[in-house]
Amino acid sequence: MTVTTVLVWAGVVLLGGVGSVARFVVDRAVARRVARPFPFGTLAVNISGATALGVIGGLALSKDAALLAGTAFVGAYTTFSTWMLETQRLSEERQTWAALANVVVSVALGMAAAFLGQWVSQWVLVQI
Repeated sequence: MTVTTVLVWAGVVLLGGVGSVARFVVDRAVARRVARPFPFGTLAVNISGATALGVIGGLALSKDAALLAGTAFVGAYTTFSTWMLETQRLSEERQTWAALANVVVSVALGMAAAFLGQWVSQWVLVQI
């Protein structure tokens, strides 16, 4: 194993940890502020993560930098499984409209956020 490979793996571990802690902090801060049964914290995390991933995807990053920023940090920051579990729990509680809204709003805003992030990164690259 090369030194570069070891450093990349160490970066994945470190940035993955930072991303998961950031997810916890943002989710709790939003949930505390909104105080509703709808999972606004997870929504905020996933939309901001989609924006970040759009920015990362639009930049001309090296393979290792894209891995570290996109997979390690944003991958640990965003949370598909929590989104699905919260949607399923809303359904179990017979909050069908909230569950449906969670899916539709998350997908629509997530796509828009990713496109926005990519557009921003392209705009920045043109300005440089």
